[in-house]
Amino acid sequence: MVLRLALFLLLLVALIAASVFGISILNQSKTQSVAAAPQQTEQVLVASGLLSAGALLQPSDLSSSAVPVDAVPDGASLDTPANRSDLIGSMIRSPISPGAPILADAVIHPGDHGFLAAVLAPGMRATTVGVDAVSGAAGLIWPGDHVDVLLTQTLDDPSVPLGQRIAAELVLKDVRVIATGQQLVQGTVTADGKEPPPAATTVTLEVTPDEAERVAVATRLGPLSLVVISSSSVAVTSQTAAEEAQGSQPVWADEVSPALSNLHGGPGVVAIVHVFSGSDGSQDYKF
Repeated sequence: MVLRLALFLLLLVALIAASVFGISILNQSKTQSVAAAPQQTEQVLVASGLLSAGALLQPSDLSSSAVPVDAVPDGASLDTPANRSDLIGSMIRSPISPGAPILADAVIHPGDHGFLAAVLAPGMRATTVGVDAVSGAAGLIWPGDHVDVLLTQTLDDPSVPLGQRIAAELVLKDVRVIATGQQLVQGTVTADGKEPPPAATTVTLEVTPDEAERVAVATRLGPLSLVVISSSSVAVTSQTAAEEAQGSQPVWADEVSPALSNLHGGPGVVAIVHVFSGSDGSQDYKF
């Protein structure tokens, strides 16, 4: 009887030990599975470099960083084509460090109340010009770029030589683009698979009061074209740029196309005929 009781107790202890060992192995397996499971992250838009207060966001200013889902800051933007497009052209309220998320309260968007008042320098004005895919550099002009504004006009006076009926003139030099009519995300499609929006139809420029008057007149004379200035170009003051623009000489059609200057003897070629009338002298006729 005692032997049976001892055997029963031994089996019971062995069973308990086996259960504890099994539970331990099961918990360890679960722990390893949790540790091996990849942590879920979101791609968040961050600054690709130091962004200064007052700067206008361009595509090259935006980068993407993987952030754990539970650590995404409030106000951060996920990296989607729509969110990138929405941020382009926005003004930075305060400096943003490289790699830091671009939060909603750190920017002011074009069209927001007070945007123009915030982005314009003291004494400057905002003027808007119409552009197309060609004159607007095929949609490659972004807020924050600096451009020259060219006027091309056609003279309809038939008495003007053919080579001087079309002229191009520099209207404004080195002015800042502060907004475009349509925002672009180059080389991407929208979330629903549609093509990106069309090129900007208007471009808003930061100008002096005098430059605003020049643009108003120029828009009535002919189409305007925008020429992007390299960021490495030497910066000049608005006053100096305006003086250079006013002092520039027009480029005539016959300076671009030599063929026009050779038509019918070419513009500017004058034939002089001397007509003598007896003793009364002579008279010159120009053709």
